Amino acid sequence: MSADIRSVQEFIRTLLSATANTSLYTHSHPQVTRLTDAAFSCINQVLEEIPEITIVVIEGELVINGQPQEFSLFLNRFAEIMHARGISHLKIVAGLSRDEVGTLISALAHTADASAVSSSAHVTHGKLGIRLGAGAGSEPATGSEAAHEPLSIAEMPHEELARFMDVYESAKKHQKLKITGLLDIVSGFIDAFRQEGDAMLAMASLRSTDEYTFTHSTNVCILNIAQAMALGIEGQLLHDIGIAAMLHDIGKLFIPEEILTKTDKLTPEEFEIMKRHPALGAKHLLDTPGVPRLAVTAAYEHHLKFNLSGYPKVQAGWQPNLCSQLTMISDFFDALRTRRSYRDPMDLRRIARMMWDMMGSDLHPVLTRNFLQILARLTKS
Repeated sequence: MSADIRSVQEFIRTLLSATANTSLYTHSHPQVTRLTDAAFSCINQVLEEIPEITIVVIEGELVINGQPQEFSLFLNRFAEIMHARGISHLKIVAGLSRDEVGTLISALAHTADASAVSSSAHVTHGKLGIRLGAGAGSEPATGSEAAHEPLSIAEMPHEELARFMDVYESAKKHQKLKITGLLDIVSGFIDAFRQEGDAMLAMASLRSTDEYTFTHSTNVCILNIAQAMALGIEGQLLHDIGIAAMLHDIGKLFIPEEILTKTDKLTPEEFEIMKRHPALGAKHLLDTPGVPRLAVTAAYEHHLKFNLSGYPKVQAGWQPNLCSQLTMISDFFDALRTRRSYRDPMDLRRIARMMWDMMGSDLHPVLTRNFLQILARLTKS
């Protein structure tokens, strides 16, 4: 864990103490004053090193500057308070005053109505984009507003396709995986998103069937990045999530070609062989220097459903990684949206309804709502 994150955690700990005391005493009580001063001093020390702090709550878990935090009692308590105040996203930037810290503490201590928790010049808050259509809990878009084809990212240059195929050919031959080419591809996608904005939040253009592995991997990468950026994730974690998407299906290189390309339904025996690809992919990536550990985890877990069904089989209480669940959503969507040898692409509205019905069972509910909001923006463009 970086020193910056530890400092932010210490600020949260001090903020919690100040909040608890403000709930018991008046705002001007000496104990509250002392703790507010301590929180103000702590956060300004952090902001001298990094100009912006983003704290996000996703399904009860805290993410600080894009880094998911391990469970602890005080971080869990802070997540609960943010949730109770209707706050999912808190941003603090350099230049804040002591009064702004005091206002934040008072709001966290006393306000039950999210609309009354006021933002200021250097402290802003809000809810993550997890609503569908006009409001939270609404049904997927139907009718003319959902009938348009999604926007397409520009065709990737030929040399980037060559880089990708080079990576996969190396893996197929059990040679050292050349991760550099994938890093360039992912960085290019992230830069494009930042330059183009919402118009880039779409899957890659469909390609010919002989490039399906590349098409699917880049589509899942784009969709993963779109989901992660909508959740406020940035920095190295965002790049690792993109790399994990590019490599999530690498285990299929070790599955017989006749099973991968079969146009009829797989037999039970063939499906058992197919189900080995997550473990095979994770093992290959684990043995490859330079591959983010997040990619190993996502390769292993991307067919593991939210309710722990799917495959591979895991023990009760297993906690799938956030990246794995993002990847499963992207993988599921693109598999249905892309033309395959045995079926035509599925209608976007039908996919959205399927995903809506699968929330909380097969798919992570909060992440799926986030994804469907992105899809709703695309279909209305």
